[in-house]
This record gives sequence, C-alpha cells and structure tokens, in this order.
Amino acid sequence: MLKKLLLAAASVCLATSCVTSPTGRTQFIAMPDNQINQMGLQAFSTLKQQKKISANPKFKQFTLCIANQITQEVGGKWEIVVFEDNSLNAFALPGNKIGVYTGLIRMVDNQDQLAAVIGHEIGHVLAKHSNERASQEMALNQGMGILQAMTNPTTPMGQTAFGLLGVGAQYGVLMPYGRTQESEADMIGEDLMAKSGFNPEQSIGLWKKMEQASQGKQPPEFMSTHPSHATRMQDLQAHMPQALQYFQQAQAAGKKPQCSKQ
Repeated sequence: MLKKLLLAAASVCLATSCVTSPTGRTQFIAMPDNQINQMGLQAFSTLKQQKKISANPKFKQFTLCIANQITQEVGGKWEIVVFEDNSLNAFALPGNKIGVYTGLIRMVDNQDQLAAVIGHEIGHVLAKHSNERASQEMALNQGMGILQAMTNPTTPMGQTAFGLLGVGAQYGVLMPYGRTQESEADMIGEDLMAKSGFNPEQSIGLWKKMEQASQGKQPPEFMSTHPSHATRMQDLQAHMPQALQYFQQAQAAGKKPQCSKQ
C-alpha cells in the first residue's frame, strides 16, 4: 500500500508539482506559498498568545542582533520573538517568523553558535520544508482541512497542522523534520551564517554542546528521524571549506557582527 502511495505521489509530482530545493533536491510542493505562509502566521500568532515572551532585554538584543544580520542576507521583513522556555530550541516559520527559546540562549557560548541554529531554522523555510510536508499530508490524508485547523491547535487536526510546521511538540504531537530535510537545513544554515559574517566553524561547537546537553540520551541514528550528532558534525565539517570561503568574503566585505548576551 505504501509503495502504491509513493508511486502515486511521484506521478503527481512529475505531472504538476515538482520543484527543486536550494541544494538541488526534487520536492513535491503542492500548496501555494500564500497558504503555507498563512499557516505560519496563524501558528506564530497562537504561540505568542499561549507562550510567555521573555522580558530579558539582553537576551532580546542578543537574538535580534544575530537574526537581523542573517535575515539581511535572505531579504524580506522578519519578526523575531524570544520565548521564556528552558528548552534548547528555536524555530522559523513560513511567513518570516522566528522564535528562539531562552534555554537555547543560555546554553550557547557565543553569537556564532546561536547564528548556527537560526541559520538552520531559516534554512527549513528557504527550502520550503513545511510546504513539502503539508503537501504530502494534504495529498495522502487530510486534504485542505489542515488550513482551518491552525485556529485550534488543541484538536487532533490542529496538532497535526502545528506538527507539520515543526512546532507541534508542545501540543502533544512531535513531527520532526526528516533526516534529509535536517541535513539540507544544516548545509543551508552553515552557508547562510558564513555569508552573514558568523564563523561557520562554531556550528561544530554548537553540536558538541548539544551532544553534551543530551547526556547520551539521543537514540541511535537508525531509530531516529534526525541525523545523529556525530553524523551532523561530520557532514558540517565536510561542507566547511565552502562555508569558510563565504565567511572570508563576508569578513572582507566588512560583515563583522558583534553580538553579546552579557
């Protein structure tokens, strides 16, 4: 049955809805950008109503300093919010919305490590990963109901919709991005932080800290949809020569951000 569904999706993709990601991967994208952006806007609005926004001015200034530097490379107007939450987490949503949790800000050692996370999350948006997952869900299961479900995240359909955007864990549904999407966002994010003037070598430092923070609790890679920390660091290191070229060019162009949380 699964094979038939995959073949059907491939046929539809070939006929109407194939696009190419920033890394050259073929994707099935069926939803218009304005609809997936509306999902992102609704999700972010709901999160701001239901989650506490941090009142720490240093954390806000630190995060804005980094995020604004990166989004200048992307273009468009972005809204950045720091949420009071001890989770080591951040996210970016279609519609140009970024959320960063205070737990992550406390964990990072420097601006470059937080830039690695923000660049990675923006990479998910640039590669249209939410649209890719929502398109698959729409084609195979739920239809257009996921759009209306954004208004009520506590319902089963609403939980699914938030999960597709990557922010569903707090509503009881964890739908992490797949390994391919995570690896793709890693590469995009590494390049993006480097082009913004942040040291891409600190992306390795970030994942070392993540590995320490997990205290060995991460499941083996074959049991997880995410790459293992070791695989992530190996892939980021392999991609480093290109990222360092971007970093050197950015530094030469005077892009030398000085963001501090102190």
